[in-house]
Amino acid sequence: LKQLGLRTSSNQCCNHLASEGLRAATMNKYRKVIKPRETLVKDDDEIRVTAAGSVSAYISRAAKLFNEMEKTYLTITATGNALTKAVTSAEVIKRRFKGLHQITKLGSQEIVDEYEPLEEGLDKVTDVRSVPCIEIKLSKEALDKSDKGYQEPIDESLVTDVDPEELMKARGRGKGRGKGKGKGKGKGKGKGKGKKGKGKGKGEEKEWVPVTKLGRL
Repeated sequence: LKQLGLRTSSNQCCNHLASEGLRAATMNKYRKVIKPRETLVKDDDEIRVTAAGSVSAYISRAAKLFNEMEKTYLTITATGNALTKAVTSAEVIKRRFKGLHQITKLGSQEIVDEYEPLEEGLDKVTDVRSVPCIEIKLSKEALDKSDKGYQEPIDESLVTDVDPEELMKARGRGKGRGKGKGKGKGKGKGKGKGKKGKGKGKGEEKEWVPVTKLGRL
């Protein structure tokens, strides 16, 4: 702690360690209650970003909304550690479609975890934690410029026009065929021949240009 420039007494350190140890020992007597996942109805114009999702998949979804479904706007939502990916997705979409107005809203939502005791005589424990969330609206039509989260469309010179059909294609799959023969000889008591195969394959995969400058929130 001294190396970090923190001033504290030995008693404070001992009290902190003791409380952490007591908390860990207490939680060993409880088990987290697994709740069934809620079935949330997602709007057609919503792109819900997750930490495990692919940015290219979200771009393809945006292309479908704007081109095939002829939507004038879409909304990107995310919570927790998916916020960064949501911002990245929004910035890439703005660089694929011209004239997109943006309004960003930040907030938080409470998640309640319940723990049931493993020993008799103990009561249930409830833990409430706050998780950050984000909502990014991208619209072809003008939005409220007085909103503190408003961003005007980026310069059209920064937008790369891409064929809508190309944007909506899934990732390419590679196909390859290989033929080859090889012979090998070994010294000793026996001789052996082996076959080795060589293959060549071709495949296409979308690579999106990384965003070096994210929009302000």
